[in-house]
Amino acid sequence: MAEFEFDGDKAKESFQKIIKNIRLIIVALVVVVAIFSTFFQVGAEEVGVVTRLGAYNRTLEPGLNFKIPFVESVTKVPVERQQKQEFGFRTTSAGIQSTFTKRGAEGESLMLTGDLNLADVEWVVQYRIDNPYNYLFKVRDPENTLRDISESGMRQIVGDRTVNEVLTVGRAEIAGKLKVLIQELSNEYELGVRIEQVVLQDVTPPEPVRAAFNAVNEAQQEKETLINQAKSEYNKVIPKARGQAEETIQKAEGYATERVNNSKGEVARFNELYKEYVKAPGVTKTRIYLETMQEVVPKLGDKIITDEEGSNVLPLLNMATQSSKKVNQ
Repeated sequence: MAEFEFDGDKAKESFQKIIKNIRLIIVALVVVVAIFSTFFQVGAEEVGVVTRLGAYNRTLEPGLNFKIPFVESVTKVPVERQQKQEFGFRTTSAGIQSTFTKRGAEGESLMLTGDLNLADVEWVVQYRIDNPYNYLFKVRDPENTLRDISESGMRQIVGDRTVNEVLTVGRAEIAGKLKVLIQELSNEYELGVRIEQVVLQDVTPPEPVRAAFNAVNEAQQEKETLINQAKSEYNKVIPKARGQAEETIQKAEGYATERVNNSKGEVARFNELYKEYVKAPGVTKTRIYLETMQEVVPKLGDKIITDEEGSNVLPLLNMATQSSKKVNQ
């Protein structure tokens, strides 16, 4: 009986030692966990948002930081990293040759335009978190909220335009207006994000009508090509014709100026002559007559001019005959 009691005391003592060791191990583990959970590292493109017993306490900058273990918790928010949301497609692998799929995203991209046509619009929203507090505590699910805002905004903007505007000339305007609209709604909902860019990745008609739409586009492009060719020919011919017309006008103006100047010169000459004539009519008349005959007679050739009575014709003829005979000899 004494031996049994001795064994029981020994077992009890051993059990107490084990319990004591377990307590020491637990305390050591708690201390180690507390030490490791007290210090933590915040990345270069992140900030740490610290909550104490579930309530916001402070925001920590990048680097080595500490918190109260078991009382405070930290959430790292990538405020410097540009993030994106894809609509109408998903990137399956990113790289030099990225691959995409539309599986599961078909409903996002199918839009009804203002003229009751359908368009398949794929776009990307790029954003950054600029207010970590709002991002974590103002909205329950900011990622899905931003996605819903982007999709509803795109449907609103596309619904105000025709299908031709959406597919062709209105793409840049749509992207710019969607960026402004998403930012306004994000500020109103206090999402804590800054929209940096909206990119329309691909805008096409739905698959069942794509072939017909492409045919219409080809016809329109051919029309534009013909119009451009006609304008090119117009720009070649019309300026040339205008240049020729301007040249003809300038020649006519030059000729007219020349005639006017000559006429003015003749008038001035006649006026001067008239002044001299008035001073001495007989002398002037004789001088004019002699000057005129000097110019005219050499041009007559073998012509004989006599007076009205013709009394001097024979002597002149004899002199002319003798002169011709001497020349012939």
